[in-house]
Amino acid sequence: MLTVDFDRLGLRPGERVLDLGCGAGRHASEMYRRGADVVAFDQDADELARVRDLFVAMAQAGEVPDGAEADVKEGDALALPFADGEFDRIVAAEVLEHVPADILALSELARVLRPGGTIALTVPRWFPELVCWKLSREYHDTPGGHIRIYSDAELVGKAEGAGLVYDGRHYAHALHSPYWWIKCAVGVGNDDHPLVKAYHRLLVWDIVKQPRTTRWAERALNPVLGKSLVAYLHKPPRGDDDAS
Repeated sequence: MLTVDFDRLGLRPGERVLDLGCGAGRHASEMYRRGADVVAFDQDADELARVRDLFVAMAQAGEVPDGAEADVKEGDALALPFADGEFDRIVAAEVLEHVPADILALSELARVLRPGGTIALTVPRWFPELVCWKLSREYHDTPGGHIRIYSDAELVGKAEGAGLVYDGRHYAHALHSPYWWIKCAVGVGNDDHPLVKAYHRLLVWDIVKQPRTTRWAERALNPVLGKSLVAYLHKPPRGDDDAS
């Protein structure tokens, strides 16, 4: 399940890209499949080991173009172990809401992005997230949980404060908002509740089958109920650097 639109990001084969807070590797694997030189970055060593295995399996199955490369790197988002301007494209999906020093994290992302490069930032959207917080303290008040709710203006303003230029946004995963509202209402850890199990089956069916009816429904609902806010920005080019 992808949140970022890679065409809108401007991703091209051969470009060096960073997936910050890669988790299970959903965005990193898609960028690898598209022929990029991918670094999947996270602080969870066990998660990174699984992502590395995924990269190996993709290569062995012939799912990636010749010349595409992928690796994993463990580290801290507040002190990225990369050179200034090292990456052409960056994805930071559902990460910043976990980071106390989000302004420092954004500054680091801006530092390692090349002039003219683009970045996609995704966070839980304000209204669906607020409903979750109202329904359940457990949802956010846990170690490593969500520590803030971003408005569109706050996310963009903080990114612009790091020196990035706002290009646009969209919302994604409207069908997932009710799922999380149900979980928050019955207990975040209560995965055996009949309503949770039934809705989860619906989401899995939708992800696997991608029927037209739910695709149309989600596109229609995203402006109102989209679970994720996706903001696209770029780093201003220097001189005659290519800004594409």
